[in-house]
Amino acid sequence: MATFNKRGYKAPKAKEEKMDDTFIEDIKVDEKDSTTAGVFNTLDETASKTEDFVAKNQKMILIVVGVITLAVVGYFAYNKFVVEPKELDAADQMFVAQQNFQKATDDATKSDSLYTLSLNGSEGKYGFVKIASEYAGTKAANLANYYAGVAYLNTGKFDKAIEYLTQFKSEDKVLNPLTLGALGDANSQLGKQKEALDFYLKAAQANKNDFTTPRYLLKAGKTALALGNKADAIKYFTDIKDNFDTTPEAQGIDALIGLAQ
Repeated sequence: MATFNKRGYKAPKAKEEKMDDTFIEDIKVDEKDSTTAGVFNTLDETASKTEDFVAKNQKMILIVVGVITLAVVGYFAYNKFVVEPKELDAADQMFVAQQNFQKATDDATKSDSLYTLSLNGSEGKYGFVKIASEYAGTKAANLANYYAGVAYLNTGKFDKAIEYLTQFKSEDKVLNPLTLGALGDANSQLGKQKEALDFYLKAAQANKNDFTTPRYLLKAGKTALALGNKADAIKYFTDIKDNFDTTPEAQGIDALIGLAQ
């Protein structure tokens, strides 16, 4: 039966020397009565089993580790040699389309033709439509969906505007409400006033600020008024009066409140 010495044991000196009373005498402890000994034995058994498992399954373990390593390396390699170059190429293609889009917003007399160029491409570069399809999955393609949607909205192709705007995804504090508002405009132009109202309210609530919030509250109020929802219209108009009184939308808001009463 295994024995072990309690902590603090010191080998006895020669008989003629006096025993140091600060040390505890050697006591034999039965292993079954020792929790510590049991723990040590359990650890030894566990370690032994682990070693046996590793020895028996070493090949499989190496394969699993290898697969994980390849996956990690592959992910970084894909981003480095596929995604990044694709992003750069897409951004290069989109530069001319963005210029045409900006010119269209600045010059109302040529806006239709310039929006069309931004959609279809010019100067040997792709337009937003082809960028969105050819570079799908990139940030540039996602942004191209927004530009295409707004360009179609401004050229009267409302169904196409909805198609592209719904594909654009962003948490940007300005672009997100602008996209929702544009979807409201497209639905409104198609005579879908209830859908338009829903998008205007979402746009107003997406990010409270002095630019987009009063803009879409005003559109929501006018749309609610057109639908005969006077109480809702008053609520939206009053929100502008109480919380955004310094914005352009607040001008003439009293008249609209009076109209809705």
